[in-house]
Amino acid sequence: MFEAILTKFKKSPSIGRISLIGSAIALFLLAAKPAIAHHPFGGNTPQNFFEGILSGMGHPVIGPDHFAFVVAIGLLAALKGKQGIFLPIAFILATLAGTGLHLLAIDLPAPELIISASVLAFGVLLSLKNSPNLAWLSGSAAIAGLFHGYAYGEAIVGAEMTPVIAYLAGFALIQLAIALAAFKIARLTLKKVADQPSLPLRFAGFTISGIGVAFLSSVILG
Repeated sequence: MFEAILTKFKKSPSIGRISLIGSAIALFLLAAKPAIAHHPFGGNTPQNFFEGILSGMGHPVIGPDHFAFVVAIGLLAALKGKQGIFLPIAFILATLAGTGLHLLAIDLPAPELIISASVLAFGVLLSLKNSPNLAWLSGSAAIAGLFHGYAYGEAIVGAEMTPVIAYLAGFALIQLAIALAAFKIARLTLKKVADQPSLPLRFAGFTISGIGVAFLSSVILG
């Protein structure tokens, strides 16, 4: 079975290209540190609307564990067809709630550990031949979103209302853009690959799982 999959992997240009891109992204992500260490503007609290929205848009990108998770959400959503768009929406709404919890000084347990574990878990889900149903995935994404959002909140604690609102809008928009880009690319891939169309996405899942393992190991051993 594994040899047959590997043969298809080598022969398919689409899978090969996705693998190459995934490997390059993985090397970049693995060079970074876990989630809560990432702060736009060098850790300085945004002081105005402009700084707030740029900080919000930057956090999910410079936090590579966040970025990997949002990509996984978009790819999984593509496997569920048009209705899959509810998956990133559930996650993004939950990140807003998670940031709210942080601003209200409500602590969540072991956020770094949960965030890293969520990257691993959703990478594994993406690599499965048959992923769970959309409702289950959306619920799990929402739970993970609370912790990702809680981490986002660290960069905005103590800010005035205007930069806070801009920050929330910024990271909600950038996450939606990343997830939609992953969704669109995955949908095109599913249409172009005639034999086992989900196979390229499963290989992407293996890559994201590896990223999750690296971050989780860093949290546990660090």
